[in-house]
Amino acid sequence: MSGVARRTVVSAAGGAGLVAVLTACGSGSDGTAGGGAAGDAPKEAGGPLAKTADIPVGGGKVLADQGVVITQPAAGEFKAFSSKCTHQGCAVSKVADGVITCPCHQSLFDASDGSVKGGPATAPLPPTPIKVDGDSITLA
Repeated sequence: MSGVARRTVVSAAGGAGLVAVLTACGSGSDGTAGGGAAGDAPKEAGGPLAKTADIPVGGGKVLADQGVVITQPAAGEFKAFSSKCTHQGCAVSKVADGVITCPCHQSLFDASDGSVKGGPATAPLPPTPIKVDGDSITLA
């Protein structure tokens, strides 16, 4: 055998496996590596995120690819927040009855201001600036 000890090879292989596992755990909901910390900014400004008619009053829509959740707490009032739960960075999954829900550990957030309504999350969802122009909603 060459000058490399078996323990060194096993240790190096184990380290590579750990990196692969940690990378997989950190992948974003869109399949990209490094899902990022809770509160990461949405990807980028550009075209319309949604039409106002797509966002129900008292509810909302999770746009996982853009990293944003848009809500309509009252008729004609639109809000947006990061879709990453502040507990462990999972993507929130739904908005109903004025509440944004994270499926991982059931954290609940107020759809009107992103504040925590139920833990384990302790920090609110960070707001995301949006602009409503006619019937289109875009990142500001």
